[in-house]
Amino acid sequence: MRARELRELTEDELRNKEKELTDQLFKLRFQHTLGQLENATKLRNLRRDIARIKTVLRESSLRKEQR
Repeated sequence: MRARELRELTEDELRNKEKELTDQLFKLRFQHTLGQLENATKLRNLRRDIARIKTVLRESSLRKEQR
């Protein structure tokens, strides 16, 4: 998921997407702990996607404060 795509979403959509990915990350971490996760790069990619979403949300809140 690219930041450009995320900037096109509304704030509510971003928050929903963040919650969705956080839940998915929890499940993948659980699988990883149990040794059931085959592809560990999914964890890294999910963490990065969550960070991108948080960055876009922070940018939008800063823009609102400047107005």
